[in-house]
Amino acid sequence: MPVLEVEIVLRPGEVLPSGLAGELADRAGQVFHAPLGTTWVRLRSLEPGSYAENGGGPPQGVSPVFVAVLKRTLPGMEQRRTEAAELAAAVAQACARPVENVHILYLPEGSGRIAFGGKL
Repeated sequence: MPVLEVEIVLRPGEVLPSGLAGELADRAGQVFHAPLGTTWVRLRSLEPGSYAENGGGPPQGVSPVFVAVLKRTLPGMEQRRTEAAELAAAVAQACARPVENVHILYLPEGSGRIAFGGKL
């Protein structure tokens, strides 16, 4: 049931390729070893003027990607480290960004908090 919310800061003049959400879902599903149809992605783009870093950043040429991951239950820390590294590499490749510009946030466990189709 992984649900990913992906926000990508666009480069000036950049347009996201059609099919990117599907590619991200497929790649994430592979990382999570999830059955077909169980990894969902919501993709949003941010115009360059809608992202900033304190101190005048981001540095020239840096357009990060932020990924929030919601799972029914969270794996242990060691598995999360491995999973995060694999997911960052997969997202970086799909989004044509350096892996060091992909940032992953694990949300609290979804079990008991999410009602799919109104059902907990």
